[in-house]
Parts: sequence; structure tokens; C-alpha cells
Amino acid sequence: RALGAGLLFWIISLFCPCEKVDTKDFIKIFAAAFLGYFVTQLTFLFAIPDVTPMHCSILSAMSPIYTMFIAAIVLKEPLSWQKAIGVAVSLCGILFLILNNTGGSGASESSLTGLLLMFLNSLSFSLYLGIFKPVIQKYSVVTFMKWIFLFSAIMSLPMSFREVFSLSWIRIPAIQMWELGYLIVFATFISYFLIPLGQKMIRPTLVSMYSYIQPIIATVISIIIGMDILTWQKILAAAMVFAGVFIVSRSRSKAS
Repeated sequence: RALGAGLLFWIISLFCPCEKVDTKDFIKIFAAAFLGYFVTQLTFLFAIPDVTPMHCSILSAMSPIYTMFIAAIVLKEPLSWQKAIGVAVSLCGILFLILNNTGGSGASESSLTGLLLMFLNSLSFSLYLGIFKPVIQKYSVVTFMKWIFLFSAIMSLPMSFREVFSLSWIRIPAIQMWELGYLIVFATFISYFLIPLGQKMIRPTLVSMYSYIQPIIATVISIIIGMDILTWQKILAAAMVFAGVFIVSRSRSKAS
């Protein structure tokens, strides 16, 4: 994923105005790649077999809280009551949805290692959102992301070198190649292109809170294709999530 998305960003950069990156900023971009992609992806993949779906969802839902405090410390974003209430309302909504939808595949019990990895997963992405906004605003999204994915691919290569070069790619079924292409283009390239674009426009806590909308969208899709049913609990959870996001979007920023 890192290599495929990185190649796409480097190809696009050939058609964009050339932008020079300050030498001192390469260290920051490397750290952003380490926290925002490498650690986040690695901890999630290793944690999934050892945590229950419920514990995984609940620990992931803590990310906006971590982001709110990190942004307050690093970026001096104010910790207002309005922001805290908004995060709490959305958190209650997503927890309500999780507790009323505990199905899915995964471990039957959570291990301490799995729980610690999921905590590190949420914390690392929160650090990425809360620390690196200044360097993200300094460069174009394409310039920033092409280096992010180059560094991420280099960090990932030692762990995947043997599998990548020993795998018989020609024997992989076409449907799985299409699925891999979807992961690279939509779930990685487009999504990670839009995240820094959003970071340029809105505050870190609000960026993090949009992760709460993902389970809502997944539920809506499941209902549309007949894999789930619409209940009052799902409607209430969605209303709480969107209400919390709206409250935080109206809260006081550093500039105000």
C-alpha cells in the first residue's frame, strides 16, 4: 500500500510545480510518516488478532480525546467547554452504536498486548494530527505526501521484502488484484490525500472526530445492501455523532 500510493504521488508530482523542501523539515516529515502511517498501520495489523471487535472499536474511538489534548499542548488550541462537550456527545454516540452492534469477526478475548497495541495505534495517529499541522500547511499536499509515503515504504520494506519478492503475483486471482487496487487507490492514496487537505482547513480535533463518521457510513452501506437493518439505536447514535461534530466545528479556535 505504501509503495503503490507513493508511486502515485510521485507520478502526480511530475505534473505539479516543483517545490523544494527545507532540509530541516525532512526530519519532521520522517517523524510524521513514522507516527501517521508506519506505526498506525503496523500496530493495527498486529493488534487485530488479539482484541475483540468491541475493544478495538472503543479504543479507536478514544483518538479525538487524545488529539484534543495534544493539540492544546503543542498547537496551543484552547480547551473550551464547547469542544469538550462536542467530543463527549460524539463519543457517547459512537459507544452507543458499538454496544448495540457487537457482531463481527475477531478474537473472542482481548490480550494485554492487543489492547496496548490498539492504544498505541490511536495515540500515534493523534500525535500525527496534533503535532505536524505547521509542516503540513507549509507545503502542498502532493509534496508532503510523496515524501510521507517514500519514508513509509522504506520503513515497511524490511518487514515485507521477502513476501513481496517471493509471492507469485501472476497466480493471484483477478478479483484479489482488483481488491488490492482498491486498497491502494481509494483506501490509501485518496484517503491520505484528503486528510492533510482537511488538516489545512480545520483543526486537529475536528479532523480526528470525522473518524466517528466511518462506522455510521459502514452501517448505512450495510443497511442499503441488506446486511443490516435500520433501528432507532442506529438513528440516535448517528444523530449524536453528527451533533458532536457540529458542536466542535463551532467551538473557539486559536485564532479567535
